[in-house]
Amino acid sequence: MKIKEITDFLETIAPLEYQERYDNAGLIVGDINNDFKGALICLDSTEEVVDEAIDLGYNFIIAHHPIIFQGIKKLTGKTYIGRTILKAIKNDIAIYAMHTNLDNAFLNGVSTKIANKLGFENLEILDPKPEFLIKNQQVGTGVIANLENEMEEMEFLNYLKEKLKLNCIKYTSLRNKPVRKVAICGGACSFLLKKAKYVGADVFVTADFKYHEFFDAEKNIIIADIGHYESEIYTIELIFDILKNNFSNFAAQLTKVITNPVKYL
Repeated sequence: MKIKEITDFLETIAPLEYQERYDNAGLIVGDINNDFKGALICLDSTEEVVDEAIDLGYNFIIAHHPIIFQGIKKLTGKTYIGRTILKAIKNDIAIYAMHTNLDNAFLNGVSTKIANKLGFENLEILDPKPEFLIKNQQVGTGVIANLENEMEEMEFLNYLKEKLKLNCIKYTSLRNKPVRKVAICGGACSFLLKKAKYVGADVFVTADFKYHEFFDAEKNIIIADIGHYESEIYTIELIFDILKNNFSNFAAQLTKVITNPVKYL
């Protein structure tokens, strides 16, 4: 089997046309016409992840975050990006990214995976992309979950922390109202706060809110910032399950490298 067979399949799940304009999803490094030896699935492509692939004898890395976002003028090994790319090239390892195209793939998307981890079903898209509605495709960012049983606010936050195995949650003032509707968006989604308010969400679960952006909750909604890595880590499980359920005798493994650059004391 060629690597191309895998990338072609992945693009039926999360087509590259679903990605945001600023993104760089798809093949980043390597030759997809090489014979497939095994896939290592990760959130971030780092030198340590490439080393792990080498040790496993795998030649394909599937990451959520693209190792290259902007143009590179020099490959001298002076940055982690350059060293990672050079090591991958030297060892004939292809690197592929499923980023905002996977975020926006509602049925198999990042936010849907978070909601499923929390036991939420009957989801809707938080911010649908109208250009795909014409094609009758469900594409968009984030999800909305209506809870079957309402929860007290602290009860919900503790539930969130337990289910997603979080170190901490940064959250805004409580409203002393029950939680019935939750908006969820994996990664940096502060730009969707107004939309979360508009749909009547009681809590917005996401990441990467800046200090002054927390004020925008205005006690109309609880912002629950769970951290970028923490909000997307289950993406690698999502990709693994998609592949294992569609390819027989498929050599794949989740990375054992914790690539989160943020540490907690």
